[in-house]
Amino acid sequence: MQKENIKAYAAWIAICIIWGTTYLAIRIGVGHLPPMLFAGLRWLTAGSALLIYFKIRKVKLPRGKDLLNLSIVGLALIGCGNGLVVTAEKFVPSGITALFLTTLPLWMVGGEAISGLGQKLNLKIIVGLLFGLAGAVLIFSHDIKNIFDSSYIIGMFCLTGSVICWSFGSIYSKYKKVKVPLFVGSSIQMFVAGIAQTIVGLLLGEAAKFHFNYESFLAFSYLLIMGSLIGYGSYIYAIAHLPLSLVSTYAYINPIIALFLGWLILDEQITITIVIAAVIILIGVLIVKQGAKIVKNPSWSNS
Repeated sequence: MQKENIKAYAAWIAICIIWGTTYLAIRIGVGHLPPMLFAGLRWLTAGSALLIYFKIRKVKLPRGKDLLNLSIVGLALIGCGNGLVVTAEKFVPSGITALFLTTLPLWMVGGEAISGLGQKLNLKIIVGLLFGLAGAVLIFSHDIKNIFDSSYIIGMFCLTGSVICWSFGSIYSKYKKVKVPLFVGSSIQMFVAGIAQTIVGLLLGEAAKFHFNYESFLAFSYLLIMGSLIGYGSYIYAIAHLPLSLVSTYAYINPIIALFLGWLILDEQITITIVIAAVIILIGVLIVKQGAKIVKNPSWSNS
């Protein structure tokens, strides 16, 4: 296996683990802070820190069309995709949020196949995705009683919008060429999305409600360092070097971690149904992995 592929797989494993823990941190954060400013200041801080670092190192920053493409991706992935997830967690438990996002591979792989840009679906990928979806449905079934709750519906609408935006941003990022180093590009995306979310939060009057306490500060700090700087950087690297059909399977693993943390920290119950579903999901991940070909994304240049 080439060194580049080893790094890409390491990045994929990182987002599988790290982003599985962020659902709990987001849930804690939005319990004390308004969602858009909570998300916006996190990404704005991360993006600004990276841009200052690159400026000190005299790295050339993107302009023109590259800047536009990066901004579109940032607004889609982080601004809308992540912003809607954070908003949803004010209404929907973190475990359910993670479980709903297991539909993400279907949107990403389906969108890529329909567009004719990426790898065509093969039997293994289809079977693997169906396994993953079946596992998600099995887990989701134990909370079906809440489906008619008004706040729950708002949360589910936010999550649906999130997976659509995240899928679009991922596909756009993969096939729109930019001559920008990966992490310079991701810093621009964080910065632009952070500005957009912060503006929305201010327009919604969230500033008056934004006050840190001990728990919310820890949640914010964890999301800033692990979720933004390490997690998002790993995601950008992974989609640049691995098929979306493989990378998107992180959404199957995140819920398992989220549910485990809920049991460990919040004393949430893990039933035999959830255990069986988790096994089915992992089988789906392995099948998709076997069906995915290792191809380098043409959208980024390391110049």
